[in-house]
Amino acid sequence: MNGKILRSIDPVTGGAQVVIHLPGDDSAFITPVSGELDVRFEDSHLLILNKPPFMPVHPVKQHQNNTLANRVVAYALAKGEHYVFRAHNRLDRNTSGLVLVAKDKYAVFNLNHRVHKTYTALVHGKMEGKGTVRAPIGLRVDSKLVRCVINEGTPAVTHYRVLFGDERYSCLSLVLETGKTHQIRCHMSYLGHPLLGDDLYGGTTELIQRHALHCGEMRFVHPVTGEEMYITAPLPDDMQKLMKKP
Repeated sequence: MNGKILRSIDPVTGGAQVVIHLPGDDSAFITPVSGELDVRFEDSHLLILNKPPFMPVHPVKQHQNNTLANRVVAYALAKGEHYVFRAHNRLDRNTSGLVLVAKDKYAVFNLNHRVHKTYTALVHGKMEGKGTVRAPIGLRVDSKLVRCVINEGTPAVTHYRVLFGDERYSCLSLVLETGKTHQIRCHMSYLGHPLLGDDLYGGTTELIQRHALHCGEMRFVHPVTGEEMYITAPLPDDMQKLMKKP
């Protein structure tokens, strides 16, 4: 307080300047691997990246060194920064788009359930208008990976709006009210309109080699400055090629 060490028993007076030093931490268990990063925003508390498709967010058994986390750790070390890789949102390996990394625990806590994301998806078949899917999601009985709509599942809500569509495929803007694993993929398949390229949920890879899903917008209040944040990421080339005017 006012430049001096403050003990827990010391009183704090009005008008005093109090500085809190949070303990540092690091991601020593993640191997730093240099590589290109599309940084959409960064300050001392947050790092927001546009993840390309075909890249996992976190290291897993079959992907130890080619993940977003590996590159972020290398990027941070090159700047002389040390923080745990804390991805606020997690995208599937083949989903592209915005991933928010919180550099400290304070930011993590204050962003919980307060980041609003908008996705763009291309789905099979013609859809019109807008709607909401309220259908509980759970693991399919014969799989440890595939989700499906089942009565005993956990509640899941997806809002969608059709941007354009024809008999082959439609482009949707989607907002999640809940954040379940594979929620958009599962709900669109449930409606009979699986994502293009999503052969796990009934789509085909005829037009694109991965499920056509992109997190393109992120809105939130900055946990420290209080600033209204609006971050965007452009569609990757494979989805852009399939986009067309109404």
